[in-house]
Parts: sequence; structure tokens; C-alpha cells
Amino acid sequence: MQFSDLAKLRQSCRSYNPQKAVEEEKINAMLEAARLAPSACNGQPYHFTVCRGDVARDVARATMGMGMNRFAADAPVLIVISEEPYVKTAALGSKVKGNDYRSIDIGIAAAYLTAEATEQGLGTCILGWLDDEKIRAICSLEHPVRLVITVGYPKDDDPLRNKKRKSLDELVSKKA
Repeated sequence: MQFSDLAKLRQSCRSYNPQKAVEEEKINAMLEAARLAPSACNGQPYHFTVCRGDVARDVARATMGMGMNRFAADAPVLIVISEEPYVKTAALGSKVKGNDYRSIDIGIAAAYLTAEATEQGLGTCILGWLDDEKIRAICSLEHPVRLVITVGYPKDDDPLRNKKRKSLDELVSKKA
């Protein structure tokens, strides 16, 4: 599939078929894509925790504060992305330049992971509304949780929605 076609197909899924399990080889393909994502100084300052069954349900509940993300309960797989320490060169660059490279790197890895999920026929939704302390306890994680990605097969009646995006003129300026 062409990348532009993949970008048009990928959307935040909020309607999963909870009865349809996600095959291990598809999860592995997603994780491999994320592993290959670029990161500052090739440091890969993140860790992926794949949650299924009761653990996935517990993590889903930890994303539902104040009525948010109720659909997460139906996703058969949740992938928790936690932040790991910088490698020394990226830590130095972050301090000198005042840039949070870990957040950038986690965003890139999440984009690769969700793009591969779309290629595999799966739906995903990237969740930033979460209870870090609860998820860290559930998953026995030492470092902060930055994102949770729901993964599963969309329900048959989940249509491809029109993308509401700014125009290129609003997003881009060109200088010579």
C-alpha cells in the first residue's frame, strides 16, 4: 500500500469488535515497525507493554477518568508506552537545546506502530488521557506512562470518517 493511502485509511478507532482476537504476528509486526522508528541518538527512550485479557481491561479502566475513553473497554489489546531514560548523548542534547526528545521519539514510535496496525487491518486509538500511577502499578512499570494505544478489529459498521484537517496553506509556509 502507498503511504498516502495508508495515511488516508488510518483513523482513531472508537468502536472495536471485542470478540475478535488480534493475532500475535500482527502485534509483532506493529512492534517491529515501532522498533525501526527513528529516535534521537538512536536511544529509543521508551518501552512497550502489550496488555491482553484482565490486564488490558484494568489498563482500559485507568484511561476512563471523568467519562473519557469508554470505548477502550472493548479493545482486546492495549499497548502501554512508558518513557525510559535518555542515552547519554540525547540527555546532553536535550539539556543543551532545551528539547524534550523523549516525547518526540515516543510520538514517532507511536505513529509507526499505528501505521503498521492500519496496514495489518487493525484499528487503533492513541490515548493521552490516563492515570499514570494506576497503569504503572498494573504493569509493574518504574518509569512514567506517556501513551496507551488501543488495538483491535473495528466493528463492521465503523465507517471511514472524513478527515477534518487544516489546509496546507494554513499549515505550511515556504521561504527561499
